[in-house]
Amino acid sequence: MLVFLGINQSHGEAVERYTYESMKNELFNLAETYQLELKTIGHSEFGRELLAVKVGHGNHSIFISGSTHGREWLTTHIIMNMIEEYAKAYDHKKLLYGNSLEVLDQISIWFVPMVNPDGVTIQQEGIKGLPFFLQEVYFDMNKGRKGFSRWKANGLGVDLNRQYPAGWERIKGNQNYASYSRYKGQKPLEAKEAKALVSFTEQIQPLIAASYHTSGQMIYWYYFNELEHLFRDYQMIEQVANATGYEISYPPANAVGGGYTDWFIQRYKRPALTIEVSPPYYETSPPLSVLEEEWERNKEVGLILAEYAESEFLK
Repeated sequence: MLVFLGINQSHGEAVERYTYESMKNELFNLAETYQLELKTIGHSEFGRELLAVKVGHGNHSIFISGSTHGREWLTTHIIMNMIEEYAKAYDHKKLLYGNSLEVLDQISIWFVPMVNPDGVTIQQEGIKGLPFFLQEVYFDMNKGRKGFSRWKANGLGVDLNRQYPAGWERIKGNQNYASYSRYKGQKPLEAKEAKALVSFTEQIQPLIAASYHTSGQMIYWYYFNELEHLFRDYQMIEQVANATGYEISYPPANAVGGGYTDWFIQRYKRPALTIEVSPPYYETSPPLSVLEEEWERNKEVGLILAEYAESEFLK
């Protein structure tokens, strides 16, 4: 049974998009129901809590995040359903999709379902909630467009996936000032959201990291990976590609970074992947009509990564 926001798809009821408020309420409900560790790891530029939740009791962990970009809130749906399905099966000691959840006794999964709540809110609701004197500023950042459906940046017009200190200086195609997209900021980690994610990663030291994005049904995994780790990392990527049906990207040798997984690979010499869900949609959020198929493609990914981390790093 596929459930999002407590809405039963099998009864043909409409699925609602995840707003920041609905995600926050659902996380608190899930944490209470399944006794999950839930914590605030920082705050957005507009003061919204950045929430992380842990499924499992393992001393080691992997880390999965979503909605780094405002228009990519479909990834929050997928991650929230992972949290619910995994937590329920683990709590009831049942198999899930034929997989044992015992791996979570050794490898916990930390989730941050919405890295960029300000950007998501702007994309979904526009700027009507902002003070009137700021609305002209955001109109300029949006290149004069009244609609904000293409908004990708955080609340201050910084692209969070261009904020990490891995090749930041070499990023090309950058906006020169705050914008709805592609502005890398004046320096790495100036955005509160990026700084919080790095601090949290340093705290939990995950064995594997995955960042969900839209769109394109593509898996990115390489950022100058150490030669001795290429085979190790590619084995994991093949498993994810086989489960999702997504294409594996083979970036050029001079790949430019700035993304979270680029930084993670460079910092820890451990595997990381960026998963682009949904068929391509240009400068907007994918429609909810693709959600059911994308969930089916991705529902086992967290377990695949946890099992790979256990086999590769603990044995």
